[in-house]
Amino acid sequence: MIITPMLPSDWPEVEKIYQDGIDTNQATFETQTPSWEAWDARHHDQPRLVAKDHDGSVQGWAALSPVSKRPVYRGVAEVSIYIDVKLTGQGLGKKLLTALIQRSEEAGIWMLQAVTFPENKASVRLHESLGFRLVGRREKIAQQHEVWRDTVMLERRSSHFH
Repeated sequence: MIITPMLPSDWPEVEKIYQDGIDTNQATFETQTPSWEAWDARHHDQPRLVAKDHDGSVQGWAALSPVSKRPVYRGVAEVSIYIDVKLTGQGLGKKLLTALIQRSEEAGIWMLQAVTFPENKASVRLHESLGFRLVGRREKIAQQHEVWRDTVMLERRSSHFH
């Protein structure tokens, strides 16, 4: 596996992995993937990463989106990470998130946050294993398929910024 910057040409495979994650009902409140243009507009230009196998197929992706447009929060970003559902539990997520953290710090990001469903224990464990701490639980924050869902927020402060 190699981790490289995501290119627009990766979008068809990234989109499929994203849609598969959406279909689990454990990754996001989204119900369908956006267009490349809409996704591109919502995420930071860098870092955007894909994990590819030896033949160049995308196995997972990770990207950051701003939490606010206010300049004071320019170093705070929200993590999105999705792994091909057929490849979960193999350490791919940890390698990809580790690379995202490193590159986020190189880009001047001092705080990462992740929001997930509390039932997505694998995601919570992954983030905690890389220095994220549980900030709190937001109860019945939104409905998914007419069912109220909670989310948990985790955050990671870079040791490079004081």
